[in-house]
Amino acid sequence: MGGPVDVMTADSLGIASTGSNEVARLKLKIAPDSTLCMARADARGWYGRIAPWIWLVWVVWLFGPALFIPKGFEHWLLATVLSLPVFLALYVAARICPRRHTVWYALAIAAISLVVTPFNPFAQTYLIYACAVAAGWSSPRKSGSLVLAILVAYSVEWFYLHFPWQSLVNVWILCPIIAGLIAAELIQNRHRADLRLSMDEVRRLAASAERERIGRDLHDLLGHTLSMVALKSELAGRLIERDPGAAHREMADVARVAREALSQVRSAVSGIRAAAMAAELASARLLLEAAGVQMEYWHDPQDLPGDVETCLALVLREAVTNIQRHARASRVEVTVIAGTERVVMRVRDDGRGGVNQRGNGLTGMRERIEARGGALTIDSPRGRGTSIEAWLPMAAATEGGRPSQKTAPAAVVPLVQRAGGHA
Repeated sequence: MGGPVDVMTADSLGIASTGSNEVARLKLKIAPDSTLCMARADARGWYGRIAPWIWLVWVVWLFGPALFIPKGFEHWLLATVLSLPVFLALYVAARICPRRHTVWYALAIAAISLVVTPFNPFAQTYLIYACAVAAGWSSPRKSGSLVLAILVAYSVEWFYLHFPWQSLVNVWILCPIIAGLIAAELIQNRHRADLRLSMDEVRRLAASAERERIGRDLHDLLGHTLSMVALKSELAGRLIERDPGAAHREMADVARVAREALSQVRSAVSGIRAAAMAAELASARLLLEAAGVQMEYWHDPQDLPGDVETCLALVLREAVTNIQRHARASRVEVTVIAGTERVVMRVRDDGRGGVNQRGNGLTGMRERIEARGGALTIDSPRGRGTSIEAWLPMAAATEGGRPSQKTAPAAVVPLVQRAGGHA
């Protein structure tokens, strides 16, 4: 018997060991539409990671009988200690499960509240968490009906236990308010997600339309030209023996047509690469509004040279992307002022500041500006937002990338130096 038992024990230990290794490799699977994922997507920075867990601090109210109810509930501590781990497991599961399943966790937490209340009246705390979970279940009407049903069921038990009705008022006040705030936040998050999808679709359609336009332009531009080159080349090949002079004239026409086509292609490519400042400002506003950031801008209607406008548009795009990802700002101001010799752009936010001037794409922005003879200044005191100011000469930069020595007009002096630093 010893041999088989030993073998079975070893096999079972091997299975257990393998299972433990598999469990060690497993991580909590968070559903894409869970409340935890939505909170992380819509909140910026570290707050988005811990926000769903901050509310657990209110479980301290479960131990209220130690201070407020000295007699009559001798077993409150045992009931609370036994129920608290179950509640925490249900709360975590409700946060990471698909949204459609949260109804069951809300009902389970409400059931814990009903079971523990006869031993601990402060189990109302569980009921508030149950209503908060229920509020994120479905549409506002369905979620509201579920919250109302939970409150009614709890009230029936409360009066059955002959507890004072005054202690129930706070539940009927807090639960609807909390559920309403959560439902409103979910609606707002859904609108932001729809706006992001719409913006992505607009960009996709714009890119597709631009590709089609480029294809048509290149076809119209090169189709006729290349056909002419082919025909004249064939004609020159036939005439080379009989009439060398005519052949040379045809080849000269081929060279002229090729040069004209090359010039037209270069112009077309320059137009493709140019990024209009007005379009970039509109795109930046859409991006920031989708992230819940208000943007105000003022753009000088004066026409800018193509390379200057493209450079500033790319700098603006990088700055706005950094704000959306890192700044935690609620308001952004963009100002573009063009003078006779310089153009100045300033991007200012009210975020957390403290920007690392060697990171977040700022080095690339500075190199792009300085390569065209301009300069980039960054003012980012910690906790007081960030101001990025870029200026470029209206004319092309001189050799070596050095800016022109001419003085800018007073209308375009660096905006950071103005009183108060406001736009």
